[in-house]
Amino acid sequence: MATEPTSLARLSMSLPAELFRQLDTMVEERGLPSRSQLIAELIRHALADHEARTRPEELLAGTITLVYRGDRGSIRQELALTQSDFLKEVISSQHVFLEDDQSLEVLLVQGPAVRLEELCDAMRRIRGVHQLQLFTTTALLPQLHNQPEADGNGNIVPQKGKPGKTAAA
Repeated sequence: MATEPTSLARLSMSLPAELFRQLDTMVEERGLPSRSQLIAELIRHALADHEARTRPEELLAGTITLVYRGDRGSIRQELALTQSDFLKEVISSQHVFLEDDQSLEVLLVQGPAVRLEELCDAMRRIRGVHQLQLFTTTALLPQLHNQPEADGNGNIVPQKGKPGKTAAA
């Protein structure tokens, strides 16, 4: 169950009548409780897109969805090789076979917006990729592993509260 924000701000806006009608139709067709919920979602999408364009070094999380067709072995291998160049950004992937020799793949990604766009562009260049879309959000995945710190000599320094491994271990 979704929780309501503790603080709300009111927004009053004017729209052309036809756009207002389309908005209400969309709210109804999606079964949303209010226009406000839909408008907030649209604003979140716009803000994430704006963040990606204006602050390319900012971290974003999201998904890349692609549909491709072709020799399953070679295109899947090319996609895997491309993804291996972006190991820090690709968290996981899910692949399914579709009808008519097509495949659907969804990647869970996180990284600087510029790197996510570079990954998308690299995959778009692969012959047989028919559709590709990046969806981002400014919310981030929690850090899965603590990164080890090194001293000035390149030796791993155990983190406080975390047992360290010795060279003999």
